[in-house]
Amino acid sequence: MAGHVAGARRAAVLGSPVAHSLSPFLHRAAYAALGLHDWRYDAIECAEDDLAGLLETMGPEWAGVSLTMPLKRVVLPLLDTVSELAVEVGGANTVVFRDGRRHGENTDVYGIVRALAEAGVPAPASATVLGGGATAASALAALRELGLTTVTLVVRDPSRAGETLSVAERLGVTVIVRGFGDLPGGADLVVSTLPSGAADGVADVVAASLPDKGAVFDVVYSPWPTALATAVRDRGRTVVGGLPMLLHQAVRQVELMTGRTDVPVEAMRAAGEAELARRAG
Repeated sequence: MAGHVAGARRAAVLGSPVAHSLSPFLHRAAYAALGLHDWRYDAIECAEDDLAGLLETMGPEWAGVSLTMPLKRVVLPLLDTVSELAVEVGGANTVVFRDGRRHGENTDVYGIVRALAEAGVPAPASATVLGGGATAASALAALRELGLTTVTLVVRDPSRAGETLSVAERLGVTVIVRGFGDLPGGADLVVSTLPSGAADGVADVVAASLPDKGAVFDVVYSPWPTALATAVRDRGRTVVGGLPMLLHQAVRQVELMTGRTDVPVEAMRAAGEAELARRAG
């Protein structure tokens, strides 16, 4: 892949809405530190129906694209090759262009695993996932990587958990589905994949249910801290926010798109933190 690095290259994050994506700040910081001064990374608004047409317009100058909601699942039929993990999870958040072909990867799982390791969270003996979307699917895969074969999934409407249950089946993970009115306690690790504000109502219940060495991973990164993060911290438990996951999945994307293995993690982290501070300011 290193042979693809020569000359001006392009990459972007696609999604809808995409204006508030942190990805451009992370990727541009990596390019600057790596000396890839003729590379550019943009944020492009793209709805599901526009994705096929947009990909068709991307010529040989394109190294790859990052995908955010709602494109991770709909991109799969548009790809030439897909990694086994992306097939299992049912979504690709990364497309790498190689020799005129489109290859799909999932770096969200890597991002979750790295974020937890970085925070010193040990491999859990039990875990609960809040939410049933694409990020929940990646969370199930990450938990499998950490050695779990059974996970509790808490969703608003258990009858709509079919897609996530299909993912679990492909992963070989047994899922126990519960509603939010039946929130289980005692899990070593709770992963909230809910959007900003959606976990506020269960924040105290989740925090109170954690064992002494329990931890919460909340995928939200802005605004931070969330009500859930605050409730867990107030009880002296470990909280991991969404920025480390976003950072590490982007690190892997930069590796895939540039062919470089010396990706500047701390420069990217600093850029992400600076932009979040600017927005909060």
